[in-house]
Amino acid sequence: MNEYEGWADSDLVHVELTNSERRVLLQGLFQWGGPASLKDPLAIAMGFASKADFFAVAKELQARLEQEAPLRRIDWKRVLLATEIVFMSDVVGAGYEWETVTGLGDDETLRTLRSLQVRLLKAYAVPR
Repeated sequence: MNEYEGWADSDLVHVELTNSERRVLLQGLFQWGGPASLKDPLAIAMGFASKADFFAVAKELQARLEQEAPLRRIDWKRVLLATEIVFMSDVVGAGYEWETVTGLGDDETLRTLRSLQVRLLKAYAVPR
């Protein structure tokens, strides 16, 4: 039996985040409203219907992260991807300004993201 059998993108999954992990993911969503340059095609590539949809959903996701509430599998994937892009990309994200605009060091953020990539895999993995 496949361990993922019966899992769906819409399933709610609770992940116990550290304060550092939560802070990085919150900044990963928040920074799209700052130095980042989000356009519809990128929002769609991240799993949102549009740029407007991203900002509407991001507010809800930020609130759920702050409340330590479960997220849908698809939302764990979208939050992680949005954070990875906004942290690393200087073309569309915060890039080299990340530390300045978030107060989070690049080394700390990268270590935290690597940890999240491993920890969140089962939270969002839904093999097709």
